[in-house]
Parts: sequence; structure tokens; C-alpha cells
Amino acid sequence: MYAISDQEFAHFQRFIFEAAGIALSPAKKALVSGRLSKRLQARRLTSYGDYFALLESGREAQEVQTAIDLLTTNETYFFREPRHFDLLRRLAAEPPRDGRRAGQPYRAWSAASSTGEEAYSIAMVLKDCLQGRPFEVVGTDISMRVLQRARTGHYPEQRSHHIPQDYLKRYCLKGRGEQAGTLLVDRSIRRHVSFAHANLNAPLPGLGTFDAVFLRNVMIYFSGVTKQEVLSRVVALLRPGGYLFVGHSESLHGMAVPVQAVAPSVYRRP
Repeated sequence: MYAISDQEFAHFQRFIFEAAGIALSPAKKALVSGRLSKRLQARRLTSYGDYFALLESGREAQEVQTAIDLLTTNETYFFREPRHFDLLRRLAAEPPRDGRRAGQPYRAWSAASSTGEEAYSIAMVLKDCLQGRPFEVVGTDISMRVLQRARTGHYPEQRSHHIPQDYLKRYCLKGRGEQAGTLLVDRSIRRHVSFAHANLNAPLPGLGTFDAVFLRNVMIYFSGVTKQEVLSRVVALLRPGGYLFVGHSESLHGMAVPVQAVAPSVYRRP
């Protein structure tokens, strides 16, 4: 294991803050060291300082993306915080109003989608409750690595524990033979879901506007100023009458954003 000095760790704290708005506490020093050590070995470097210099050189865009992928946390699973999905089921089934005209697809955004479980969970709920009406789900993440996995819709079977049994039967295929022990999200769900690269700490790509935005368990990694900037970007894409879902441990208290609380960790844009 390569040793990382306090000064080198400070360089990577600045790097990931500037790249993604993520504030790494001193307690993350071992995490940074562990996740980046293989890159030092792969690039035949002898110190974290040399690796940081490589990233800063401006000649290694792919290596910069690799470092970002390694330093961002991607923890997720199907139907995480299930009360949000119960509420989404009720809200999406309501007649169109405010910013969504009848006949337009219901659009939902998983803003930190990681390997895609949240986006596919949203799509299963919408497929069930909209009863043939059009819908779209967009998943975005800063990590290209997890987006590649998300697009496959292919997961270890043990990841299915939180999927409702009815949805598991209707919307997932159980692997057999060489694929035993895995599940594939059915095409009837996957065709409604797309994934794109987006950095919430930078101007967003052209994603359109949404009836529901899931921005869950990501703001805890941002400083106060960055949190405000991210929320402003995200809420700007929320249609009037649309809903913003944040993590149960998160709050918009003190944030200047045009939404109103309607339930714990759920907000509505007037």
C-alpha cells in the first residue's frame, strides 16, 4: 500500500471538490488512499503526489474521469426508502395539471442514479400506475463507470430483495444456465429508461423538464454553498406542480429554493 501524506490528501480533497462539489472529511483519508492505490500501480507512479500532478497536467482527461469514478460513492439498491415510491405511485396516477398537459409523457429524473436501481424502481412504479399512459425516466450520474452498468439492467440476484414480489415477477427475468444467480430488468421497463452523464456541480446537459425528481442521499456530500447551487440547478428543471424527493436524512432547511414541503423529505414546486 502506498502511503499518502496530509498534503497529498489535501490535493485530492480540492480535486474532488472542484470536480464534483464533494467535501471529503479528514476521516476519508484511508478511503482515498485505498481507492487510488491501484491507479498508481497501473500508471507506474511512486507517490500520490505524482498521480495528482498527472491529473493536473491537462493531458489525461480519461484518467481524470477514472479518478472521479473512484472517489465518488455509489451506494444504492432497488426501492430504497420505499415510502417515496408509495407516494410516487399516488401522485403519478393523479390527472395531469399545472405544467403537464394531458397526453404528455410523465417524466421522472433520478439525478444521482449510480448503477440504475433507483431509475428502474421509478419506472416499475410508473409502468404499474399509469396504465398505458406514456412515461420517461432519465438517470444521470457523474461516474461513467456506473452508467455503463446501469444501461445493461443486469444485476446479481441478491440485489432483488427489496423489489415487491409482484414487480419481480412482472418486470424482471431470472437468469438461467450461465446467467444463473442474476436478474435482468425486462425490456418493457428498460425501453422507458435512459441514462446520461451529468455533473450536478456544473451546468446540466439538455435534459428537459420533469414531473418528479429524485435527488436522494447525495446532498450530504456537498458543502452549504454547493448544496444551494445544486438545488437551484435541479429545481429549475422541475415543472410547476412537480415533486422533489430528497433522502430521509436530508433537509432543505435554510435553502433558498422555490418549493414547498408536502411530506417528510418531499417538496412541491408551486
